[in-house]
Amino acid sequence: MPESHPPTARTRVVRESHRGVYDRETAYQILDEGFICHVGFVLDNQPFVIPTGYGRAGDNLYIHGSAASRMLRRMDQGIPVCVTVTLLDGLVLARSIFNQSMNYRSVVVLGTAVAVHDPKEKLAALHALSEHMLPGRWADVRLPNEKELKATLVMRLPITEFSAKVRQGPPIDDEEDYSFPTWAGVVPLEMVASGPISDARLDPKQEAPLYARHYSRKK
Repeated sequence: MPESHPPTARTRVVRESHRGVYDRETAYQILDEGFICHVGFVLDNQPFVIPTGYGRAGDNLYIHGSAASRMLRRMDQGIPVCVTVTLLDGLVLARSIFNQSMNYRSVVVLGTAVAVHDPKEKLAALHALSEHMLPGRWADVRLPNEKELKATLVMRLPITEFSAKVRQGPPIDDEEDYSFPTWAGVVPLEMVASGPISDARLDPKQEAPLYARHYSRKK
């Protein structure tokens, strides 16, 4: 697939169109830094938006869960979905409340997901999901057995129709408000990991691995 592509009528950013980004590198950086996606779909004329974990491998998103999951079972029936991921980078405090904003990076992916039945791809997808959350963990844990794999449904969503939207920088006030006597600027926000807390039943001799002690979400 090409590294960049023109937006479709459904993914073109209309409001604040200058913030729209349509290249894969930017979209993938956002997806790879995020933890939670929100999956939107309509069932019996009722819209639902469900938060869940995800992973990316190449030009595909993978979502998994219990084989009994209503969302995943409906996705397996071929219903269209909208998957969104948002990273909040800062609070933008303007001189007027009207121009107050946030710095953020977001991605929207539209499409139809398909179930992964091939055992090798299913295991590779679960590996991608695990490594997305915590790189290095997959090699340290017991891998899923046949019963657990059977109880798990993995859906693959091709990243074909997508767009990103990014807001960065200082507040943008109306010219006449720049003399208003109040503080204006940005309060940066980021996810910071604390030190790992050992499970109560852990062997005291078992130390936390480096990837847990020095965890960072920045890619």
